[in-house]
Amino acid sequence: YDGVRIKDILQMSSGAAWNEDYSDPDSDINKFGEILALGGSLNEFAATLKREREPGTYNHYNSTDTQVLGLLLTRATGRTVTDYMTEKLWTPLGMESDAYWLIDSENMEMVFGGLNATARDYAKLGELYRLGGKWNGEQIVPADWVSASVTPDAPHLTPEAKADDPFPVGYGYQWWVPASTEGEYSAIGVYNQFIYVNPTRNLVIVKLSANSDYATSLDESAYREMETFEMFRAIADQL
Repeated sequence: YDGVRIKDILQMSSGAAWNEDYSDPDSDINKFGEILALGGSLNEFAATLKREREPGTYNHYNSTDTQVLGLLLTRATGRTVTDYMTEKLWTPLGMESDAYWLIDSENMEMVFGGLNATARDYAKLGELYRLGGKWNGEQIVPADWVSASVTPDAPHLTPEAKADDPFPVGYGYQWWVPASTEGEYSAIGVYNQFIYVNPTRNLVIVKLSANSDYATSLDESAYREMETFEMFRAIADQL
C-alpha cells in the first residue's frame, strides 16, 4: 500500500494482489478470517500484501482495502473506529440499538465486515445517504462526499467495464453502483446482505441474511446479487 492514494483504496483499486474466493480454503479472504478465530493482527496481515497492478487502473474487490481505510482512520485521528463512528454517525443519527464490532487480538475492529447492527439502524445509514448526508436539518456527511461516493468517476469503475463479469456493477467509495436510470446504489455484505438506496423512488431497503450457499462457486447462482437487485426493483415498482 506504500504510495497508493486513499481514493484508490476507497474505490477498491489499490492494485494489491488478493484472492476473495470464499470457496478456496487457501484464499486470502479465508486466511484473513482465520485471524479472528485463531488470533493475530488484521493490520499486520494487510502489510504483507504485494502489488499486482498499477493503483487506480483496475477495480478488484479486496476486503483488505476496507481494513486499511480503518487503519488510516485510527492513525489520522488517534481514536478507535468505534469511538469515531459513535461520535460522527451513531449518536447524531439517534440509532435505536447498540451495535458492536468484531475485533482482532489487538482490539482492532474488523472494518471490512465486522459491524453487527439491527436492520433499522442500517436503514438509517442508507437514509442518511438518500438525503444527501443531511439528518434532521444537520449536515452529518458533506453532500459533495455523498455524491462522489456513489459516482464511478473513472472508466475502470463503471458497470460497462464489468460487462463480461458475472456481477456487472460499478463502484464508488465502498458503494456498488449498478447500471440504472434511477441513481441506485447499494452497500453489499457477505451472505447476500444489502443496504439498497433508490433516490428516485425515495426508497431504502435493508436485507439481512445468511445464505449458506453464498460464494460456494464463482457464478451468480451462488451469490444471487443481481437477482437481489431485481427483487428490490420489483418492490419499488409496487410502491
